[in-house]
Amino acid sequence: MLPYFTEKFGNAASRNHAFGWESEQAVDRARKQIADVIGANPKEIVFTSGATESDNLAIKGVAEMYAEKGNHIITPATEHKAILDTCKKLEKHGYRVTYLPLKADGLVDLDQLRDSMTDKTILVSVMYANNEIGVIQPSPRSARCVTSAASCSTLTASRRSAKFRST
Repeated sequence: MLPYFTEKFGNAASRNHAFGWESEQAVDRARKQIADVIGANPKEIVFTSGATESDNLAIKGVAEMYAEKGNHIITPATEHKAILDTCKKLEKHGYRVTYLPLKADGLVDLDQLRDSMTDKTILVSVMYANNEIGVIQPSPRSARCVTSAASCSTLTASRRSAKFRST
């Protein structure tokens, strides 16, 4: 994408000129490359201006989408401020948030996570690689733990993306 910041210009959403068409193709290629790295469908990749916007979009979107199923969200107490602030805002609108403490090694206690889940749990949000305490959560095990009960789980990996393949 670097050439599109320095020498090639065009709005990827502009569909009435060649500059826009070329930019759109580049964005679509980037979307596919990212999807391939994380095992997703390119249509599931949404570009935002940064991690805070992404966190807000994901959490508020899930809360709205699954409001009829439940109102319970689980996240570690040490989660990124963007997540915590959004959860606190949702609490003011009737959502119940469980803020999990971490174990001494900085990891989420998967048994405690499992025990915190209810039939009203719609989201579990965990920062995969915590850049402040240097911990990498066991994402595949965490995901298996929550997928059977929660409607959605988010894994904030903005500081860890493309460094390895998640399995």
